[in-house]
Amino acid sequence: MTAPTPLLVFAGSTRAQSFNRRLARVAAEVGRAAGAQVTLLELAEHELPLYNADLEARGTPDAARRLKEIFHAHPAWIVCSPEYNGSYTGLLKNTIDWVSSPIKGDPEWSSGTKPFAGKVVGLLSASPGALGGLRSLSHLSPLLLNLQCWLTPRQFALAKAGEAFDAEGRLVNATALAAVQGVVEQTLHAARKLNAP
Repeated sequence: MTAPTPLLVFAGSTRAQSFNRRLARVAAEVGRAAGAQVTLLELAEHELPLYNADLEARGTPDAARRLKEIFHAHPAWIVCSPEYNGSYTGLLKNTIDWVSSPIKGDPEWSSGTKPFAGKVVGLLSASPGALGGLRSLSHLSPLLLNLQCWLTPRQFALAKAGEAFDAEGRLVNATALAAVQGVVEQTLHAARKLNAP
């Protein structure tokens, strides 16, 4: 029997009522239903300072090392990206900057692309606006491609997110849920194919 595919799900937000954190929880449930071994990562639990090479020279933060390990351990990811001023968040960029920065003299993390290379990434976004955060995904895609990730052709941006969830955090629209399922399932399928023995 094939082992469950490890799937990492996280949002580029730490806001308590974040629509993208809600969407990440939906995606995590979809992943579990599809047979994946899901890790729902909360970036608030891995607080990092603003990336600065002088600060890094004094020692890579423990949170950055932990995130490198978490990212590397999962062949499949779902990233839920909020949209700030037509792009992804500073939090998401700062996390990627720390995780992709090589640790000099460390044999395990001397390559900055190690946590990213070959990962299959499905992109989701949620926004109160009509585009659902779609512009953030168009900016995030080239960043992840530069780090040697594989991006799934399917992406989904949830528009009018303020009306999209019920009191328990479930998506109220079946079409929206099917779109999330499509991204998650394509991500898992591609990761299994790329990592087949």
